[in-house]
Amino acid sequence: MTAAADPGMNVPGSPPTEAPATFDPLRLCIFATVALLGWVLGPFALLWFAGLGFLGYWRARRGGLLRSKCLLRDTRLVLLYLGLLFVAAGVGIGYLVKGWLG
Repeated sequence: MTAAADPGMNVPGSPPTEAPATFDPLRLCIFATVALLGWVLGPFALLWFAGLGFLGYWRARRGGLLRSKCLLRDTRLVLLYLGLLFVAAGVGIGYLVKGWLG
């Protein structure tokens, strides 16, 4: 059998052939984990993730990022969105604590 007959074999001096990359659904696992945390921890998880995202985008914007891969594109809109989520989480936590106290 020759190298020309088998595309999986490398010819000396030629770049190695690579198998086609398979889809890794890591993002789906991450989304499921975030959803689980949101379900279990409720507004506390929202407060954490919104705050973490806000700080990340704040630093990125200060570093010069004006356009994001986020659906909202403009980092100012992303910051506004995450800030609103943070405030909503705070209100939700307030209602939870009020309910716990009576």
